[in-house]
Amino acid sequence: MSTKPGYWTSLHGLVTLALIGAAFYFVFVEHTAHVLPYLPYLIILLCPLMHVFMHKSHGGHNHEEHQHQNAEEAYRRGLEEGRQQSTRRP
Repeated sequence: MSTKPGYWTSLHGLVTLALIGAAFYFVFVEHTAHVLPYLPYLIILLCPLMHVFMHKSHGGHNHEEHQHQNAEEAYRRGLEEGRQQSTRRP
């Protein structure tokens, strides 16, 4: 099955990224005095956007429940091993 290449890896996507990069460069170089006071707010506003893009490949909630069960099982095994080791010590 062939997959269609994404927009950001196409020629138009790369040109778009270059233009966005140039725009950010000129905003920060030429208008630093206007941008710096709002920089903390921009960083805070960037958090939800990063959350959406960074958690995109995690899958559904079933995957999270499965991971939670594995972690809980590993915790219980470690707890039991620790109890066994503590009873063996003189």
